[in-house]
Amino acid sequence: MSKPDGLLADIAAMVESEHSNQMPLTVVVPGAVITGRLAPESLWRERVAEVLEASEHLKPFSAPFAAAEAQHAADRDESGRPTHLHLHLARILQGSYGLPHTGGMYRIRIEDINSWTVGDLSYSDQ
Repeated sequence: MSKPDGLLADIAAMVESEHSNQMPLTVVVPGAVITGRLAPESLWRERVAEVLEASEHLKPFSAPFAAAEAQHAADRDESGRPTHLHLHLARILQGSYGLPHTGGMYRIRIEDINSWTVGDLSYSDQ
């Protein structure tokens, strides 16, 4: 999208203000369909920092994610709406598979989303 979807940005802002991570969402971006739960940026960053912190090799990379407040203002447009979606328990749908199987953490620019739907698409492991 050359111009971000205002409705999607409003939904992201509601998730941010409610601090809820229960909104299921599926988005289509160039080359991928991603499905998961929309999460507030601070919660998403906290979880990514925890995962990195738990790894001996990746621990140093947790710092930028833990510093959520410094980055938070940069992820808003001039009207104050979020410019990115933060999905957790998310999977890239590839054929009949969801990758990763356990779900991952994805950050997606709203302006890069071609289409979307409310709901978490399921997939088959068989």
